[in-house]
Amino acid sequence: MKTESPFLRKINKVGTVLYPLLFGVLIFALLQTGTLQKLMGVDEFVLPRPLNIGTIISGSLPKVMLNVKATLIASLGGLTLGSLFGYLIAVIATVFPKWGAGGLSIVAAFNAIPIVALAPVITNWTKDVSSNAEVRSMVAKIIVVMLMCTATMSINAYRGLTELKPFSKDLLESYAARKVIIFTKLRLPNSLPYVFTALRVSVPLSVISALVSEYFAEFIIGVGRQIRENIVLAQYATAWAYITVACLIGVTLYALLILLESILLRHRS
Repeated sequence: MKTESPFLRKINKVGTVLYPLLFGVLIFALLQTGTLQKLMGVDEFVLPRPLNIGTIISGSLPKVMLNVKATLIASLGGLTLGSLFGYLIAVIATVFPKWGAGGLSIVAAFNAIPIVALAPVITNWTKDVSSNAEVRSMVAKIIVVMLMCTATMSINAYRGLTELKPFSKDLLESYAARKVIIFTKLRLPNSLPYVFTALRVSVPLSVISALVSEYFAEFIIGVGRQIRENIVLAQYATAWAYITVACLIGVTLYALLILLESILLRHRS
């Protein structure tokens, strides 16, 4: 079996960044010159040029950052709670294997619920949480994001806790290791790569869930809500500015996750 040379590995790593970057530059050039608008048959009022979008973002940066802060709180809050809750479910399913499969199936069913259907229901459920509309809206958004992220983490973490290296568990048991030692020394470290696999899915999902849930929130704040409000008012350039900001939020969070993963798992193949 042939192994890939170090030079080819470096070329492949460069390509994974270079090719998407070149594609992005091409789309930027087509949009800025108006070529893409002509090809699609749309007016620049509906699909503005990127530099115009950048001007709108820079001109209203304090307002943009206020909405970004609200979206980040909902996204990261729901992601954290969902990941912790999902991992706890995976631990319970591992400790009680008889009920584990059924429990995970119920949790996985939440992934089949569309966010646009779940968000209004959660918003109505949380109307009595607080007399402050801002607090109620934030609680509803965090719950929506949490539910969307729980299933991904629980399923992947369960795999990491149960799919152990051959004979590793038997070896520890032959040394009369207690279940706590097996969990902390074997199951927990083995689940770490699976946790990051789940986070690779959950991080973009948390941003999308937060944006969609903001469409139905009572309090008019957040990047998703600004996209909706500006589309309703036919302010398409401003709506595209917030769409761009939403993309930047997702890309930045995903890049930070990859950086954290490379630091924590640098000794793993």
